[in-house]
Amino acid sequence: MKIYIGSDHRGVKIKKKIIKYLQENELDVMDIGLENNPADDYPKFAFKLGEMVRDNKGSLGILICGSGVGMSIAANKVKGIRCVRAVSVDDAFKGKNHNGANVIALGSEVTTDFNLVKEIIDTFITTKAPCEERHLKRVQAIRMYEDGCYEY
Repeated sequence: MKIYIGSDHRGVKIKKKIIKYLQENELDVMDIGLENNPADDYPKFAFKLGEMVRDNKGSLGILICGSGVGMSIAANKVKGIRCVRAVSVDDAFKGKNHNGANVIALGSEVTTDFNLVKEIIDTFITTKAPCEERHLKRVQAIRMYEDGCYEY
C-alpha cells in the first residue's frame, strides 16, 4: 500500500519525522513533492494529495497543518476522498472503520506528542475499512451524493 504525505509550512518538521518512522517500518511512503514556504496555502497540498490518493486505488494519505482542520476541509472537497481530522487513536479508528476515511489530517500544533502521532497513524493504517452494513450504507450515501444521485 502506498501512503502519500503532504504538509504546509507548519507541518514540515513533523512530516519529516513521520516519513522517517514509516520508512523504518518498511512502508511505502511518498512525499507529494510540493515545496514549502512561509506563505504557502494548505489547500494546494490537500488537493494534490487527495487527487493522488483518489487516483491510486488502495492508497492512503496523511496531511499536516497547524490544526489539521483546514487540510481536512480542503481534502474533503476532492471527489472520492473522506478525510478525518484525528487528534486521538479513537478518531483514527472510527474515521476509517466507520466512515471509510482514506486520508487523515493531523495538527502539528495540536498533537505534539510524537508517540501519540505514531499511535494515531498506526491505527489509521492498520484499521480495516467499514464492513458493518450500517457503516457501508452511510459511506455509499456519501458516494451517491458526490455523484449527484442521493435522494433524501
